[in-house]
Amino acid sequence: MDSSHITALVATLGDEARVLTQLQTVERLSRDFYWYSPVLRKHLDGKAGEVVVQPLSATEIQHVLHYCHAHNLPVTARGAGTGNYGQAVPLQGGVVLDLAQMDRIEEIQPDGVAVCEPGVRLGMLENEARKVGWELRCYPSTIVKASLGGFLGGGSGGVGSVAHGGLRDFGTVRALDVVTMEAEPRVVRHEGESVHDILHAWGTNGIITRIWLALTPAVEWSQCVVAFDSFDSAFDFSERIATGPSWTKRLVTTFEWPIPSFFLPVRRYAPEGKSLIFFLIASAQLAALQEAAQVSGGTVAYSGAYRGLRSTPLLSDYTWNHTTLWALKTDPAWTYLQCGFDPATVRDQLRQLRGRFGNEILFHMEFMKNGTGHVIPGAIPLVYYTSEDRLNQMISFCREIGVFVANPHVNNVEGGGRYRADNVQLLAKQRYDPKGLLNPGKMITFKPEDSVIETAKIETAKIETAKIETAKIEAAKIETAKIETVTTR
Repeated sequence: MDSSHITALVATLGDEARVLTQLQTVERLSRDFYWYSPVLRKHLDGKAGEVVVQPLSATEIQHVLHYCHAHNLPVTARGAGTGNYGQAVPLQGGVVLDLAQMDRIEEIQPDGVAVCEPGVRLGMLENEARKVGWELRCYPSTIVKASLGGFLGGGSGGVGSVAHGGLRDFGTVRALDVVTMEAEPRVVRHEGESVHDILHAWGTNGIITRIWLALTPAVEWSQCVVAFDSFDSAFDFSERIATGPSWTKRLVTTFEWPIPSFFLPVRRYAPEGKSLIFFLIASAQLAALQEAAQVSGGTVAYSGAYRGLRSTPLLSDYTWNHTTLWALKTDPAWTYLQCGFDPATVRDQLRQLRGRFGNEILFHMEFMKNGTGHVIPGAIPLVYYTSEDRLNQMISFCREIGVFVANPHVNNVEGGGRYRADNVQLLAKQRYDPKGLLNPGKMITFKPEDSVIETAKIETAKIETAKIETAKIEAAKIETAKIETVTTR
């Protein structure tokens, strides 16, 4: 990057300390956890921005984007870098917009809506919310490090989704303020359904600067580990609890053996050869859960009060995408898929996968509520990687038998499985980033010429509307003149 751009960006912020150019720092802030995927590792290793800018406000972001738009500089937004798809990895260099210092919780409203800046850490928000009787509806297993803005831009669900669904469901995200990438960047508020224009778009169509996030009343939780002799019996029991409306739960995760053997810090709670279920259950129902587990042939391997994110053990540290991390520590050949199963045929789907791929695939199930209110069996199965062709065979076979796959081995919004069929994310990019400078290369259906066409359509519509209004005014004048003529006579 030309040094004149660095000088200009320093002048824009008025603070040299928030424009970072040291090579190792820039490289570190250009990475996320894409290395979970051997495919992405091959494509993204070595990709980095050229400078990191750390704004403190939406106004500063507007100034930065104004300059970058004028000089055609790519801009990639960064939360905390805990994503797994390479969402925050710049493909074309340019500016990394690090939002970590925009980390204020402005307020938690009496009706349980948190108003926050994008850089606030989810763990901090959870702790502050619980002080006033609320808690997050859902959060990733990276809650301690992950930022709220990054979760909205690149995540979808996690712990709590079994009860409250994902970020897109049930009005969890009430509103967003977004800065556009235009000649004169605007702050645009998205409320209600229009938040879906921006959610899970990887910062490709606007920079989130303010968030209204719905919380849920806090519950006193307990943790519980239940062991079963077989995966089938563990899955049956976990499904019963996950789908049972009388159970108040935040986490229901099922692992087949040998996955529990990878969790070295809690290995003592994992009997050899057993499949495990990890629960976060309302403390008032812990005794009933333990009794039900024993009646169903399970053994309680651990139970204890949940004392927040400092709990020891913290079972959520082994669930959702953390499961893959523990497997990678054991053998770097492990990777993963992200799947959704059909509740009516899940057992047959699992049987077919085992029959086709044997122990190349290990079952790790996560239950979640979908947008229609039904709890479904999702999964983040471990996959033993041998080649990209074999991985693609697994993905194709899953889809053939009706298993949904959000492919974590591609580096674009569309291929990752969370792209909306109504194209609202693409349409927002055409409106807000017509040059395609925001995280370029990550929304592959976007073409700059389409933005020109869309803008032309909008301008044409404005002209036609203006013509109609002018014609109405002229017609009104003629009618007034006729009336005046008649009156004079």
